[in-house]
Amino acid sequence: MSHIAVIDYGMGNLRSVSKALETVSNGIPVEVTADPERILSASHVVFPGQGAIRACLGEVQRLGLTDVIQQVAAEKPFLGICIGMQLLLTHSDENEGVDGLDIFSGNVHHFNVETTPELKVPHMGWNQVHQTSAHPLWKDIEQDSRFYFVHSYYVDPDDDAVTAATTEYPNKFTSAIYKDNIFAVQFHPEKSHHAGLQLLKNFLNWDGQSQT
Repeated sequence: MSHIAVIDYGMGNLRSVSKALETVSNGIPVEVTADPERILSASHVVFPGQGAIRACLGEVQRLGLTDVIQQVAAEKPFLGICIGMQLLLTHSDENEGVDGLDIFSGNVHHFNVETTPELKVPHMGWNQVHQTSAHPLWKDIEQDSRFYFVHSYYVDPDDDAVTAATTEYPNKFTSAIYKDNIFAVQFHPEKSHHAGLQLLKNFLNWDGQSQT
């Protein structure tokens, strides 16, 4: 493993993500970078993010990273976190509608406070993650472990088969998705203590190929 690239487009807890990865990387360098060459030459790539999706996508485009992300998401072990997950979908309802990278077919919706007026948005804090698909990234993580969330929107993939985990708030929503060499989560593993560090460790040990 040469190095781990954390894509830097100015959005997200880049320091927290990189520090958490360094904790489990066994000395393998972790680089926070917007340099296409460093991203493309990494063995594993992390795509974090937080904030408004239009601003996030705008920075990705401004930095010329759209094609780079598409390429590494097709070739390398790739982990999306929070907005880095939502950007992988076809479309988001946020900011009056924003087209995503369309790596996963589906949409991103706002939690429905009209039908559930007592709902607090954003969904913030610890919540259970129920694993629905066997995957190497769940290794040594107990079923229904709690992870830390901060989000007002959730992903709704067209194909239920890509759902790796669900969470209830209060209705069930998809909190992790996967296909081939990609795994993406709505929660923040870098803020999720033992379970989060285990997931990051599993990601760095993952070859991007096996699914069980």
